[in-house]
Amino acid sequence: MDKADKKENTGKAKQQIAFGFGKKGIRISELIILCIVGVLINLLGGWAATKTGIPLYLDTIGTVLTAVFGGYLPAVLVGLCSNLLKTLFDATSIYYAFLNVLMAIVVAVMVREGWLKKWYKAFATAFVLALIGGVAGSILTWFLYGFASGGVTTPLALYLNETAGLPRFPAQLLADFSIDLLDKVATILLACLLFMIVPKKYRETLLFDGWQQKPLNKETMKAVRKMDSRVMSLRTKILLLLVIAPLCIAILATVISYMLYRESSIEEHKQLASGVANMAAGVIDPDLVDEFLIYGDEMEEYRKTEELLYDVRGSSPDIEYIYVYEIKKDGCHVVFDLDTGDLPGELPGAVVPFDESFGPYLEDLLAGRPIEPIITDDTYGWLLTVYQPVYDDAGNCVCYAAADVSMNRLRENSYTFFAKLIALFLGFFVLMLAFGMWLAEYNIIMPVNSMAYSASAFAFNTEEAREHGVERIRALDIHTGDEIENLYHAFSKTTQDSMQYVEDIQTQSETITKMQNGLILVLADMVESRDQNTGDHVRKTAAYTQIIMDGLKKEGYYLDQLTDEFIYDVYHSSPLHDVGKIQVSDVILNKPGRLTEEEFEIMKTHTTAGRDVIQQAIEIVPESGYLMEARNLAEFHHEKWDGSGYPHGLSADNIPLSARIMAVADVFDALVSRRSYKEPFTFEKAMTIISDGAGNHFDPLVVKVFVAAADEVRKVAEDFESGEKPVKA
Repeated sequence: MDKADKKENTGKAKQQIAFGFGKKGIRISELIILCIVGVLINLLGGWAATKTGIPLYLDTIGTVLTAVFGGYLPAVLVGLCSNLLKTLFDATSIYYAFLNVLMAIVVAVMVREGWLKKWYKAFATAFVLALIGGVAGSILTWFLYGFASGGVTTPLALYLNETAGLPRFPAQLLADFSIDLLDKVATILLACLLFMIVPKKYRETLLFDGWQQKPLNKETMKAVRKMDSRVMSLRTKILLLLVIAPLCIAILATVISYMLYRESSIEEHKQLASGVANMAAGVIDPDLVDEFLIYGDEMEEYRKTEELLYDVRGSSPDIEYIYVYEIKKDGCHVVFDLDTGDLPGELPGAVVPFDESFGPYLEDLLAGRPIEPIITDDTYGWLLTVYQPVYDDAGNCVCYAAADVSMNRLRENSYTFFAKLIALFLGFFVLMLAFGMWLAEYNIIMPVNSMAYSASAFAFNTEEAREHGVERIRALDIHTGDEIENLYHAFSKTTQDSMQYVEDIQTQSETITKMQNGLILVLADMVESRDQNTGDHVRKTAAYTQIIMDGLKKEGYYLDQLTDEFIYDVYHSSPLHDVGKIQVSDVILNKPGRLTEEEFEIMKTHTTAGRDVIQQAIEIVPESGYLMEARNLAEFHHEKWDGSGYPHGLSADNIPLSARIMAVADVFDALVSRRSYKEPFTFEKAMTIISDGAGNHFDPLVVKVFVAAADEVRKVAEDFESGEKPVKA
């Protein structure tokens, strides 16, 4: 196994260690109790703050504590239910529900991220909550009630406005934020205190979860959540789905509701203006209109009629102006024009030019016909005007009684209505979003990511690791009761079957490997049996190569080549280094005396002959590493470090490392072995010859580690001499 494989397996092992399971939290019945307690704390806190008169709210303590100990879903329920119950005493509380819900989510997220464990992060949490409750709440209050509408912040808002000179809105905003910040700091301090007092094991049991599998511990959950996605995570896609669809529906419903409300309000204003105009027309004596135009308030009847018109105008605060005009081609001749607080009316007989808005109706007005109500937004503001004809006994229109109803209240009411719609929508929208994400988290996202994380952490390098991986997947115990559970069971079965298949393949591979190594030795023995001089030469040289490679690796030499795979291949293919002798004549191979020059040239061909034999095998099995090294051993094991060897005269590092190793093992065994043409050298003499050959015949580093392992080499030689033959399988 090379370094890269080891690194990969080490990483997988770390993932396996990191994968752990946690404990289940509270159940549904306990959730109900937790929510009830949280709601009661909110209501009691708000009641206590009101009774004592302290400048705090204390009505979100239950929400925050529920978020700290129970998680965001129970806290969201507490926040919403608290405001729903408050509507029994204050109907407007429902509009602030979404603020409580948002704070619940923020606190739950920050607790999960460990923000309550550091004082500055705890203060930052209080600051964020104050932005939600103080700033967002202040803006909502402004739209609902306007400036300094009551409550604990009113004195401060009035002081900032009247004494400090701040405009109304900034004064209201700053007052609300300041008081809310104090309130949230006190709330968070209480939450931090309880968080530190309550033991961790109890905090874990109070946490409400929806696991549809064996719960994961915090470390594993963090790792699972951080799993990368190529484009967009499943969590993000579900979030977009939960947000976009309801948001589109909500926008459409809000726009429709607003338009209907506006139309209904305008129709009410029309009815009011028409009624007032009819009342005004009813108090005017048509026979006196001409005299009113000439004499005005000099007439007793004029003054009585004017008083009646003032009474009509006072019947509703929305009535802005009441006046009576005689319409002629040169303009509007004033009959009555009531004074207002900041604008005196025109005198009787005055002529008022036609406004541009009269253009479409001028023909009907001159003809004395009724016209539709007119809505204008000009010098006098946004007004709805109704002209009611006043007829004499002959049925002729002598003038028009007009009533202007202010539409400003409609604008203000529309803003308030719109703010209420948004506030109500946000409260239930955030609740449904929180519930949807909670449901998706435990029923889809975590099960899928747990399976993916388990698969990515699966290690195949050992039987124990494989068993651990299968057991970990089985331990997930996903039981969502839907397609996710079906996927899990299929995934678990496939993994288990795959591992069994891997076990079978590994067993067969080991059998094939043993058979391969046995066939190599049989083939080597067949070649060796033709050479009556060699004996156990191939087995001994294999043992020596192992000693040399272990020594090189221990000393740190040639580490870039000495991988586990290389060592395995060289050791098991070394018996084939003399396979080329199969093509050398028995006469030359077993000649008792020294070979002639011609015979030696023939003997030297066993290197290239061995190469060709193994090359044929490589063409059949091209990906075989051990055959590649066998070819190197067969072809180059008689090359010398100084370039004087054969068959190619290679030198130094140009000679493959495996062949340089075999050169030492081959020569040493030839020196200490008995031959028909020579007696064996002593072990010491052979070692001396090997040492002397360093730098000319042999690789100096190979010689160095071989000589250093003299005791191991001697033991191998003695074991073979005694017949033990210690060769690896």
